[in-house]
Amino acid sequence: MKYVINIGRQLGSGGRIIGEKLAQHFQIAYYDKELIQIAAKESGLGKDFFERADEKNRFGLFGNFLGLFSNTLNEGYLNNSCLHNDSLFQIQSDVIRKLAKEQSCIFVGRCADYILREHPYCINLFISAQLEDRINQVSQHEQICFEKARKIIEHADKQRAAYYNYYSNKIWGMAASYHLCVNSSILGIDETTNLICAFIEQKMASWEE
Repeated sequence: MKYVINIGRQLGSGGRIIGEKLAQHFQIAYYDKELIQIAAKESGLGKDFFERADEKNRFGLFGNFLGLFSNTLNEGYLNNSCLHNDSLFQIQSDVIRKLAKEQSCIFVGRCADYILREHPYCINLFISAQLEDRINQVSQHEQICFEKARKIIEHADKQRAAYYNYYSNKIWGMAASYHLCVNSSILGIDETTNLICAFIEQKMASWEE
């Protein structure tokens, strides 16, 4: 049985680390930024194309999605940009489906839960954390002040939400979009990982019944 674990996460929540720990525990493949390299190789396009269309940059290319009519970019350029990014998203989606068909694996972000919505053995997770803990984590990791870390987090949240909501027609971070939502600040990274492992194992057992 090939199964997939999809992880949505807030910046600074430890979602990436938890994903890596889950991959080690279940001894399955882990894909995050690697997807950009694979998609670039599969398509023959440069990695830069996919980085521009990635979830961190998707809406930075044409500004505020809700303020299109007031944007200084002309409409033709705007529409071409949308189509361009949508094509890259489709290529990346094909790569995700191909990898999920070949093996059990973990995907972090990139709307993988929506892309694989028809996969029979999927577990969709969302990892959040208290804002203070997220600021501390980003501040330490990037070696920046708290205020700058806060601004980076706010910007990342908006971009990830815009990317996910646009492509999935669901709401990023809303419990109804996932099988399990966990606040990693409550138990810490290790215990949160253990809790998720127990959930996944129980879910897998139900598949075998």
